[in-house]
Amino acid sequence: MNAGHWVTNLLGRTATAVSGAEALAPQPVPSSEPSARLEPTPKPEAVRSDTIDRLIPGTLLRDGIDRILLARTGALVVLGYDDAVERICDGGFDLDVEFSPTRLRELSKMDGAVVLSTDGTRIRRANVHLVPDPTLPTVESGTRHKAGERTAAHTGFPVVSVSRSTGIVTVYTRGGRHLIQPSETILSRANQAMATLERYRSRLDELTRQLSLVELEDYTTLRDVLTVVHCLELIRRIAREIDSDVRELGVDGRQLALQLAEVVGNTDTLRRLLVRDYLRADPADTEALDRALTRLAELLEVELLELANLAAPLGFPTDIEALDSGVSPRGYRLLTELPRVSPHAVEPLVAAFDSLPGLLAATIAELAAVEGVDPALARQVREGLSRLAESGSV
Repeated sequence: MNAGHWVTNLLGRTATAVSGAEALAPQPVPSSEPSARLEPTPKPEAVRSDTIDRLIPGTLLRDGIDRILLARTGALVVLGYDDAVERICDGGFDLDVEFSPTRLRELSKMDGAVVLSTDGTRIRRANVHLVPDPTLPTVESGTRHKAGERTAAHTGFPVVSVSRSTGIVTVYTRGGRHLIQPSETILSRANQAMATLERYRSRLDELTRQLSLVELEDYTTLRDVLTVVHCLELIRRIAREIDSDVRELGVDGRQLALQLAEVVGNTDTLRRLLVRDYLRADPADTEALDRALTRLAELLEVELLELANLAAPLGFPTDIEALDSGVSPRGYRLLTELPRVSPHAVEPLVAAFDSLPGLLAATIAELAAVEGVDPALARQVREGLSRLAESGSV
């Protein structure tokens, strides 16, 4: 597992779980014969993601690529082998030997391409001239890069091209192209993003304290809520960019991954609780919550510049006047933050009293009357809410 996967769940995203052999399987070319059957093929994003994972620092393939860069010989490496690849191979040597970084470097000194097995454990061909379909479109001008892009499109297997003159490493897949950047370049970019993320996290903590204060005093406006939602959305997007860099850094990104996990913390949970507190939907169930979160995630960066644009996913009007209208939370966020109050006890309490002001006004007896809430828990909730109201913060 690479370092980028350590923080995947914190960012509300599911990691791509595709094995090397499965993801690198070629996409079959449609046949004109009626009896031809097309096997299921992975999406281009999955192929590209898996290929990048194979090229992160710390992997054998990346070690071989780095050795080629140091030798300044250039290379063209096909990451997969089948009949389709064999048909476009002209000349060269049929090796079928175990893969090693040093062998890849030495074989790349010859002008032709190197072909690896689909699982990457063996070198099948070396010094071959690739002859893919010349009618396939390409944006490249160099001979090596044109052959790489067309081979990826023709066979469905990723192709790694290392430029001899510039040292640029490019991965071609049927879904596009990706530049493999040096770790120093990625780290510099990620560290700048991390500094921005830390500033937004400090701002989020302050905004959350202010929101808790107005919630307890029952003076909350839609502007107060959307300001916090806006900050959470910015944190989420910056964190996803850093997570992408962490994943590409491999072993070089371990410290950055830990730092990212610490800064991101519970922001995904806070985002869900906050939206659920104020979501105008009937019923405001998990399905409605997921739809609202998806709509927030789909907003363009330019749309985030206007606070009113964040109102629609929560079910509120998008006019400026609506920002100063009063709103009341259901109480999910503050109840969840009370000590010794489990998330399972929060749902019946919110369902019984419907709002945070109703919970604040409830007595221990009224709280204990809720199904699933015993007197001890009712006392903890009552005392916890009272302390919050007296302190005016969390």
